[in-house]
Amino acid sequence: MPGSSNGGERPLRPIPVSRSLPAIAGGYDWLDEIPDVTVCGITLDSRSVLPGDLYCALPGANTHGARFAAEAVSRGCVAILTDPVGRDLILAEFPTCPVLVCDDPRSRLGYVSSAVYGHPSRSLRIIGITGTDGKTTTAMLAEAGLREAGFATGLIGTIATRIGDDHLKAVRTTPEAPDLHATLAVMVERGVQAVAMEVSSHAIALGRVSGVRFDVAVFTNLGHDHLDFHIDQEEYFAVKARLFSDEFTDRAIICIDDEWGERLAESVAIPVESYSVAPAGSPRKSADWVVADLAIVDVGWQFQISGPRGVSVAGCRLPGLFNVRNALAAVAASSAIGADLQLASRGVAECMAVPGRMEPVEAASGLAVLVDYAHTPDAVARALGVGQELASHRGGRLLVVVGCGGNRDRGKRPLMGEVAARLADVVVITDDNPRAEDPAQIRREMMTGVARVPAELRAEVREIAGREDALREVVRMASRDDVILALGKGHETTQEINGEFHPLDDRLVLARVLAEST
Repeated sequence: MPGSSNGGERPLRPIPVSRSLPAIAGGYDWLDEIPDVTVCGITLDSRSVLPGDLYCALPGANTHGARFAAEAVSRGCVAILTDPVGRDLILAEFPTCPVLVCDDPRSRLGYVSSAVYGHPSRSLRIIGITGTDGKTTTAMLAEAGLREAGFATGLIGTIATRIGDDHLKAVRTTPEAPDLHATLAVMVERGVQAVAMEVSSHAIALGRVSGVRFDVAVFTNLGHDHLDFHIDQEEYFAVKARLFSDEFTDRAIICIDDEWGERLAESVAIPVESYSVAPAGSPRKSADWVVADLAIVDVGWQFQISGPRGVSVAGCRLPGLFNVRNALAAVAASSAIGADLQLASRGVAECMAVPGRMEPVEAASGLAVLVDYAHTPDAVARALGVGQELASHRGGRLLVVVGCGGNRDRGKRPLMGEVAARLADVVVITDDNPRAEDPAQIRREMMTGVARVPAELRAEVREIAGREDALREVVRMASRDDVILALGKGHETTQEINGEFHPLDDRLVLARVLAEST
């Protein structure tokens, strides 16, 4: 079935474990007899089948993966994992094809994939990071901390998948299970010792991380997002909470700075280390990991970390108090899997900007311009809080460009419009990735939130169709001491409109416009 791939990365040499299909499938009840064949790999994509593969033919929203069995067989698959409907489709055309059958093959896909590749997660130290916001930054900071502490590292996430210094194409936040376990096996093969990995709620719900054994799981926060996928916020939380069970890990590090984190820390059955970065003036929470002597240095931070494994001087080059939380989580998690606390702290402190996460765009005029991936109400509020802080320090205004994606959670659109209008001085409502929706309708829904803010408290708000035009206009409106935030697309280099991807990178557009304006 056409689907995702991880760029074709597979282990190059045989893995020293039994890979007979009966051994791989052991421990589960199957509807039919297990075919006695030897399996060398596993894939969901019929176009990626290699000789000796187990092809996974899953039911889909539009068609069944079994309808691509002919291509998989022609490419050399030795067996097919599917459901009863798929079995009937396959055997009608290929009556001698070995078929592994269960009612819900997706639920077993991760465990089977892990077995095919010799359970690679058991040979690695893996940090799994979940939460609405902060996953990418925390993962990249943790990787930096682990490297400084002497580990050969891997990274799996939204922006990049890295095996040592080699970059792979990142298709989604968490790859599909066959690709994920293949990537982990390649990491083992290449000598990687420790991995920082983002874990989305989709990945947990859809079984993409099934079969992965995490040494520690990190919870950053829970905000309003993905309610186009989850029934409600409670279900969203319940899915995230599954990661913090002995199914996946036996150790948790949880931020208790929101009600969801507090609730999770109180409810999980595995050992928990909590962390907290209380805003100035608020009561300091009783957490296992805390910071002290917090001070702004340039646009970043310097502080001291205290936790169960000691005290260290630390810092973060990224602006915003939320990035102090991300840095604290990265240090705590790195030390939890064996990194020296002092070295991990130094690695995190020296980590340069994370692409598309409060990433500065150089302006010869001295104007402060930042690009951030914030695309939820909570993330927008946090980003604007950073912008307010910088604008106050510079004696200027805060100008923000923001939009919402199409074919996603519509409930957050007015919330994002409202928070932008409350916290910024100038707001330009524009387009994000409209996908198959009318961008004008998306903007109208955001403007309903703008209207909720009393006129005397409301920013100057403009609605501009076309993101590049909006970015150009906000630069034209800005003065030297102002701060510009371009929110929503962050590291992305394209804009999705009606199934087509058009080149658009906020950072490049802003750099060009800023150069033209000097």
